[in-house]
Amino acid sequence: MLHLTPGGLGQTAAGGPVPYVLTGETVSPTGKVLTQSPHRVTPPCPHFGTCGGCVLQHASDAFVADWKAEVVHDALTRSGLKAEIAGVVTSPIGSRRRAKLAGRRTKSGALVGFHARRTHQIVEIPECRVLHPSLLALVPALRDLTREIASRKGEVAYSVTTTANGPDLMIEGGKPLTAPLRQRLAALAEKLSLSRLTCGEEPIATRLPPVQRFGRAEVAPPPGAFLQATPEGEAALVDGVRAATSGARRMLDLFAGSGTFALSIAEAVEVQAVEASAPMLAALDRGWRHATGLKRVTTLRRDLFRDPLVGPELDGFDVAVVDPPRAGARAQVEALAASGIRRVVMVSCAPATFAPDARRLVDAGFSMGPVTVVDQFRWSPHVELISAFTRS
Repeated sequence: MLHLTPGGLGQTAAGGPVPYVLTGETVSPTGKVLTQSPHRVTPPCPHFGTCGGCVLQHASDAFVADWKAEVVHDALTRSGLKAEIAGVVTSPIGSRRRAKLAGRRTKSGALVGFHARRTHQIVEIPECRVLHPSLLALVPALRDLTREIASRKGEVAYSVTTTANGPDLMIEGGKPLTAPLRQRLAALAEKLSLSRLTCGEEPIATRLPPVQRFGRAEVAPPPGAFLQATPEGEAALVDGVRAATSGARRMLDLFAGSGTFALSIAEAVEVQAVEASAPMLAALDRGWRHATGLKRVTTLRRDLFRDPLVGPELDGFDVAVVDPPRAGARAQVEALAASGIRRVVMVSCAPATFAPDARRLVDAGFSMGPVTVVDQFRWSPHVELISAFTRS
């Protein structure tokens, strides 16, 4: 009998990993499923099993939602915490608005797609159930582009993002830029109706601003900047932050990015946004200055891992929103626990690091509210969540 690890792989009683199985199934020594789970379904994508983007398409939606809630529950339990799982919000099929594709030349042409699981092999994706159709439509043109710009043995990375004004494309790797190549890339941006095309940090063409809307503000994040993976997932997280900050006068937005939470919540609350990336803070500030109907938003550039806000820097804020990378926010959470702030909203993309941070707040006298699980990376092992903490 098997159970699933947090990575979405089956694990036998002896501890061996088995891909593409479900909890409770039995398998032969070669990995053949002998007893099927009633939650096993036919994978909807023909690339499942070769493409490494999805690991759970063979499971029913109900199973995946319950499993992701269980991953969060187990992480909290390991830290000695109990919390109500308020629900699981799963993004629709075809809603992923950002992705990183790989391209490589071949003897007969080129490949563009995702990597196979745990390999550098590229799997083409003429169909994809997670990507937004406008991003999938770029693949043929990216394949042609790979033939031209990829070296014989090198790989090209394409970061693609939907925006209000057409896809945003950032290219990394490939041959050195020449004047003729820049001209051809600029023409490609026009042909594909891209909002913006950049090569690494070098801008090639901006046809229209690559706008994302955060509340009443329109923001053009820098190339490759972090963005919540789906609009529906972002909306669920923003709704959670809005509910948890209701009635506050001043809010700290820590690890603020380009303003997903700061600008959405500024309709009702003054915000100080803190972020290490100067380009993302500049985009946030421009978005605020050109918006109407928002309260004051100030920005502070700070590496919160090495130099967290502490002591008097935290005075005068009613609530802090913390949305760190996968590594968590230990130093900053410890400073919040020692401060006088009475509410903290934790947003996380890694239950394994969220749970110890939550434990630190609880040990400092905070009560942990219900946890909402947000599944933006459908059929993958990735889990996001949000919970509010109130000081007793």
